[in-house]
Amino acid sequence: MELRHYWNIILRRWWLPLALVVLVALFSLVTLRPWQAPPPIYTASMRYNVGLQPEPRPASVYTYDRYYTWLGSEYLIDDLSEIVKGSAFAAAVSRHLADSGLALSPGAIQGSTQTGKLHRILTLSVSRGHAGELNQIMVAISQTMQADLGAFYAGLLNRDAEPVPIAAILIDGPQVSAAGPGLRAQLELPLRLALALLVGLALCFFLDYLDTCVRDRADLEALGLAVLAEIPRR
Repeated sequence: MELRHYWNIILRRWWLPLALVVLVALFSLVTLRPWQAPPPIYTASMRYNVGLQPEPRPASVYTYDRYYTWLGSEYLIDDLSEIVKGSAFAAAVSRHLADSGLALSPGAIQGSTQTGKLHRILTLSVSRGHAGELNQIMVAISQTMQADLGAFYAGLLNRDAEPVPIAAILIDGPQVSAAGPGLRAQLELPLRLALALLVGLALCFFLDYLDTCVRDRADLEALGLAVLAEIPRR
């Protein structure tokens, strides 16, 4: 099929993709309101050096230069990077927030918390629309890291009915800063319009496929009929 035949299919129902683009544009302008500045979003991050504290051993006992302590700390940070994103950690942070007078559900904390790790360094990042609340959240997270961290390993790292001490040392932050609009917010409107255009073009070809009308010589020849003459439009 020649390219001009595709073009003719689109021209035959050009109003369909145009109407879809216009409708989606009007709906998006009402819902997104791109002329209004989006509400500010603040982000804060902290970095912790996390590890196991060495076990007390007599001087006569060889500890392999604390090799297993360092190795255990590597495994610890792998688990901890997932624990701080869980609901139990968020619930602990929520309790500390309640003590400071801020009521915030664990789900809201969990949904805005992200983590990263490098060796034994744990990075915690939180996003919030209010800078004051964000500061309180970061303080509550710090309290949870210092007071409740060992509770998440209860029964796993206990030694002789005594919990293995875990150290979490704050090395950076919290640093609160305003974040600009994300890539999704910038591309949402053009992506909606592009999708509406593609759907409109697809509908043009689908309706042409269902159309049984005879419009030109090619339609008759496709039916196996011989064309003796053709009357031009002009």
